[in-house]
Amino acid sequence: MIQKDQAYFEGVGNITNHGTNSLQYQVKSLEDLKVILGHFDKYPLITQKRADYALFKQGFDIINRKEHLTTEGLHKIVAIKASMNNGLSDGLKLAFPNTIPAPRSVIVNQVIKDPNWLAGFTSGEGSFFIDI
Repeated sequence: MIQKDQAYFEGVGNITNHGTNSLQYQVKSLEDLKVILGHFDKYPLITQKRADYALFKQGFDIINRKEHLTTEGLHKIVAIKASMNNGLSDGLKLAFPNTIPAPRSVIVNQVIKDPNWLAGFTSGEGSFFIDI
């Protein structure tokens, strides 16, 4: 599946081993990530992962505007992270003890609106993250 995803995105990103039974699809540049985000804007996720995507995109926008280089921008990104997936790591909780998680929407009325919707791209253990 993941090699098909990479081909679908015209060579954007790289596939690496991630443990013995797992592969990881990585996109490491903002320009390449824009290709992936454009896809999910056109073909939205229909599960609760859509809420994580919306939060991830907020973080992307902060970084794209270079606001993450300010203390306020960094705190916004940490608040977003606090609302996603497993929340903050113990280290981030110690470093940012007063973090209030960003609001996370609840996804309702989930309907596949387009036959080209990419099912399974982030199913199972899929996640969105930024590594700086």
